[in-house]
Amino acid sequence: MRNNVSIPVYDYADVNKIDNPVKGFHIDRTTYLVKPDDVMEPHRRNNYSITLVLSGETTQYIDFKKYTVKAPAMIMLSPDQVHQHTGNSLSEIVNISFNCDFFMGETVGTGLLCWACMFERSVIELTDEQLRELMSFVRPMLREMENNLPLREMILRNQLKSLLTASSRFPQIDIASMQTDTLPNRIVRQFNELSDLHYKDKTQVAQYADMMFVTPGHLNDTIKSALGKTAKQIIDEKRIMEAKRLLYWGDVSIKEIAWQLNFEDDGYFNRFFKKHTGFTPAGFQKGAREKYN
Repeated sequence: MRNNVSIPVYDYADVNKIDNPVKGFHIDRTTYLVKPDDVMEPHRRNNYSITLVLSGETTQYIDFKKYTVKAPAMIMLSPDQVHQHTGNSLSEIVNISFNCDFFMGETVGTGLLCWACMFERSVIELTDEQLRELMSFVRPMLREMENNLPLREMILRNQLKSLLTASSRFPQIDIASMQTDTLPNRIVRQFNELSDLHYKDKTQVAQYADMMFVTPGHLNDTIKSALGKTAKQIIDEKRIMEAKRLLYWGDVSIKEIAWQLNFEDDGYFNRFFKKHTGFTPAGFQKGAREKYN
C-alpha cells in the first residue's frame, strides 16, 4: 500500500496526451466499480479534477483521510493531494480533469478571481437541486467532446468556468465573496498561487511580500482580514500538510522529509511539527496508519 519511495504523479485521463481531443481537458461519464482487490496505488495528479457522484457511493483516501462519499456529491482534487481508490463500491460519476493552461486560456482573466480556492474542500455533499444545476453545465460539455465543431475549446472552457462559478455560491463552499474584483481579493489570490508553488523553499512572509511588491505587514493584515489567518499561518499549514502526506504515504525517513521541506535539520522539523499538530512526526505516522488501515 505504501511501498513507494516517492509518491507517483499521474496525468489523470490523459489530458496532456497528443491524441486527446482537447489539449489540457477531459470529461467522461461512467459507472465505476471498485472491488476489494482493485486498490489503486496512492498517487498525485498533475491537474485539477472534479468528480460528480451521480449515484451509488465511492470509498477513497484523499491525502491521509478515508472518505466514503455517497451521491449526490462532488469531489475536488488539486495537484498536490494524494489520492487512492479503495474498498468495495459501485458509483456512476462524471469526471472532469483540466490543467491551468486550459482553464486560463489565452484571454486575460477567468471570471473567477479565486478559482483555486474552490479546491480547498475535497468532498462536498450536494442537494439534488444543486446536482441538477451542475449537470446543466456538464451535459453541454459532454456533447462538445463528442463533436469536433468550431470553437469547441472555448465553449468547454466557458462551461467549466460557469460550473465552478455556480459552485462557489453554494452554502457548503461559500466563497462567492472572494470572486469580487477588489484589491484585497487580488492579493489573496496572488498569495495563494505563490505559496502553493513555493511553500517548500520560501517560508517567510517577507519573501512573498517582496514578490508581490507589498509590505509584509500589509500582506499579513490583508490575508488575515479575508481568511482569518495570517500569511505565516497559511505557509506553515501547507508545510505541515505536505509533511503529513509524506509521513502517511511515503517510505522515506523523517530526516529526508525534513530536507524536502527545507528545514535546517530533523530536530527543528520535529519541534515544528509537534508545535503545530501536538504529535511528533513518528507519533503522527503511527497513529494515522493505525487509524485509517
